[in-house]
Amino acid sequence: MSLQADFDRAAEDVRKLKTMPEDEELKELYGLYKQSVIGDIDIECPGMLDLKGKAKWEAWNLQKGLSKEDAMSAYISKAKELIKKYGI
Repeated sequence: MSLQADFDRAAEDVRKLKTMPEDEELKELYGLYKQSVIGDIDIECPGMLDLKGKAKWEAWNLQKGLSKEDAMSAYISKAKELIKKYGI
């Protein structure tokens, strides 16, 4: 399978996890997903009262500079790790 197909499959499988992953795992997955799909972050940091938005922004910003292909590979690896840990 192609990298894109593996990525799409991993993104689909992560939604089927039996148990919700921990917040840190979700943030890492979110950052890698956004970096894979969009690339470097292109929005301003939300205000300090938007805690969820700020956490998501920070997770994506941590992946800044990572190529889309490397982000996809990292996402697939993280997804496999979570599937092994939580099951689908």
